[in-house]
Amino acid sequence: MGPAALILAGPTASGKSSLALGLTRALAGRCPVEIISVDSALVYRGMDIGTAKPSRVEQQQVPHHLIDLIDPSASYSAAQFVSDARRLIEDVRQRGALPLLVGGTMLYIKALRDGLDAMPASDPVVRARLDARAAAEGWPALHAELATVDPLTAARLKPHDSQRIQRALEVYAQTGQPLSSFHRQAATAAAARTEAGSGVMPLIALEPRSRAWLHARIAQRFDAMLAAGFLDEVRALRARPGLHAQLPALRCVGYRQAWAALGSGELGGLREAGIAATRQLAKRQLTWLRSMHDRLSLPADAEDVQDQLIHAVLRHIEPVAQPSTDPCP
Repeated sequence: MGPAALILAGPTASGKSSLALGLTRALAGRCPVEIISVDSALVYRGMDIGTAKPSRVEQQQVPHHLIDLIDPSASYSAAQFVSDARRLIEDVRQRGALPLLVGGTMLYIKALRDGLDAMPASDPVVRARLDARAAAEGWPALHAELATVDPLTAARLKPHDSQRIQRALEVYAQTGQPLSSFHRQAATAAAARTEAGSGVMPLIALEPRSRAWLHARIAQRFDAMLAAGFLDEVRALRARPGLHAQLPALRCVGYRQAWAALGSGELGGLREAGIAATRQLAKRQLTWLRSMHDRLSLPADAEDVQDQLIHAVLRHIEPVAQPSTDPCP
């Protein structure tokens, strides 16, 4: 039986989008492909330049899903992603196409493959209380508190990772259970699905051999974003009533730094701050990837990485015999 879907993941600026498009062209006539985005920033409308969103032409060439879903004033959770992605995977398979999940939001990938237990929805009152405490005490103090009630989650978070610290403390305040316990409970159900032969989603990871190669690409992409009008995009967001720096959309790497620079009028250090933050994001993404031991790692900086990707995918989608319900028999 073929896989339910394939996942192509990697750090920011590793070439995921262009390689995915190259793959769809290589498989044309043999296996139609539809791309499902695994990117927590691409869900927001009006945030195109700073997210390196696929162009309209690219989206017309290949069906893309989970892009431009919501307004930046709204939020989108890992649980919502899992629900949407599972529905889309089934829809794409029913059309006889291969669902290819592409992106770098590793929490979404882990949630989709390992599962998530039912966690409480966000509580505005609890969240406001945590925001007030953070303003008075600082996020490192709340991180230290998290370490006492949920050491497993605290260990993987930086002391200034406000969004995730807030969510973990919010879940604990609402349930009395650590966030990590929900992940453990869900993993059991995910393992049962895999053992039964359903929900198998091989992970192909783009992992550069050279850190300098990735850093150079990050800098080049940030410069290209600035040249394409990224600051004007953020100015338009700042001009909208109801948007503020604490929203998940505006905590995205690049947007957070540009929002702050425009607010202070200190634009001189924006490039360096944006590039440094993007490097840190890439480092965290690679750490997540390396913890997924069943992944197939491909060298993103190899000259023949496109060919390696095509061959890896063909090995998955061309077993000897597949039932008609499998994509691309």
